[in-house]
Amino acid sequence: MTTILTANSGLAKLSRRTLLKAIPALTLSPTLLAQEAVQPVAVRKLHSFALRVANVDRSVKFYQDLFGAPVQSRQGDSVCLRIGDGPRFFSLSPVEAGQQPGISRIGLSVANFDLEAVRDQLDEFGISRRSGPTPAQASLSVAMQSWVETRGRENGGSATGTQELYFADLEGLIYQLSPEDHCGGSGDFGTICERLENAPAAGLFTSIDLSHFTNFLANSQRGNEFYTRIFGLGYQAYQGPTSPIVGVGDGFQFLMYVGGEQAGPPTQAGRVDHVCLSVEDFDVDNIIAKLEDYGFSARESASNTPPLVHWISMRMPNRGGVEGGTPEVYFSDPDGIRIQLQDAVYCGGGGYLGDDCSAEV
Repeated sequence: MTTILTANSGLAKLSRRTLLKAIPALTLSPTLLAQEAVQPVAVRKLHSFALRVANVDRSVKFYQDLFGAPVQSRQGDSVCLRIGDGPRFFSLSPVEAGQQPGISRIGLSVANFDLEAVRDQLDEFGISRRSGPTPAQASLSVAMQSWVETRGRENGGSATGTQELYFADLEGLIYQLSPEDHCGGSGDFGTICERLENAPAAGLFTSIDLSHFTNFLANSQRGNEFYTRIFGLGYQAYQGPTSPIVGVGDGFQFLMYVGGEQAGPPTQAGRVDHVCLSVEDFDVDNIIAKLEDYGFSARESASNTPPLVHWISMRMPNRGGVEGGTPEVYFSDPDGIRIQLQDAVYCGGGGYLGDDCSAEV
């Protein structure tokens, strides 16, 4: 326990975990501390993500085979598949010239979403407004900038235009901020999805929700400080002495930033390494058996992840896991994009299911 002197000269005892959660607020610059009107963006949950794939039809079939995910909306050449009971979703879009398949953006829902008000908040945190062409994947050319894309009817939006708000962080990673009922459809902010297209059959697994995203940055500490500050979030657990995870919403979801300690401006864009989905009936042996029956094989080398392989990472106590290892299950899709599967109670912490985030960190 840590003892601190309070403003009224009384002594208060704080756990190390509580103190660490307060650190992001203490690291604000004097300028921002002086701006009392600046409030963090009220992020509620991990809400969506976008995949760039080589063949949209192939990927739709693959993910429907695995998860039985219905089509929730269509955006021109892009298809949005529902996660769990929705409206959370992920989109599948064709790669563009010069791109590689991958996870191209992370979507977060915002309480009482007001596009202009949120954009004003981004301004206050040093994220300037951008006009002109915007990237489909992470790029340093848009770092610390926000923009609004307008979808018309030809892209599944409204005749008057469906507006979607995006910003890029210090290393060019792209995020979408949306209402909690955003479904990738029409309406002013993409909240109208009138027709659900059911999958041809039930999937191998039943998805429940988004669990987390793991992102690689040139300077992971800088990334953690940025997101705890702009979203007013704290650390939910640690996966090793220097690997905090940023809790989002309900105590289970989180964002993780790992990588190097490069000082100064980044020289290449950050990347989303993988996304994790929570599934019903999480059982490692059963999951692997189902994947192999579908046609997956075991990954032979951690340095080479081809399409349609699976592997298990045992997170040991030195990375916040349990004695013997907290099992984390992964597979790669037809484009080699990495997906993780965990139990609904997984929070990135200790315990066999990774569900113990109560220990002091």
